[in-house]
Amino acid sequence: MNDIIKNIEAEQLKADVPQFNVGDTVRVHALIKEGNRERIQVFEGTVLKKQGGSTRATFTVRKSSNGVGVEKTWPLHSPHVKSVEVIRHGKVRRAKLNYLRDRVGKAAKVKERIK
Repeated sequence: MNDIIKNIEAEQLKADVPQFNVGDTVRVHALIKEGNRERIQVFEGTVLKKQGGSTRATFTVRKSSNGVGVEKTWPLHSPHVKSVEVIRHGKVRRAKLNYLRDRVGKAAKVKERIK
């Protein structure tokens, strides 16, 4: 890849990226713009997958809202993602948890990893 592109991407990397893995329950604080107002919206759920690297890295979070599954994908280094806090660590053996999409209720839970 071109050195100019690498330098531009290196400037856009966040310095304080939180350490979380697939299966963890996280709370994402995202910046929402509505007209001329801005506010922080919190989205809490289980991390289904992490993919990509450097500035292109993304992560997908899934939660159940009123019995309906909701998934959102954010770029990890986006200025719209203000913070990601880890609530609990999950015990999983897969890199992508696509099987959780078919499950409802307690079956959609991930066991907690106790250190």
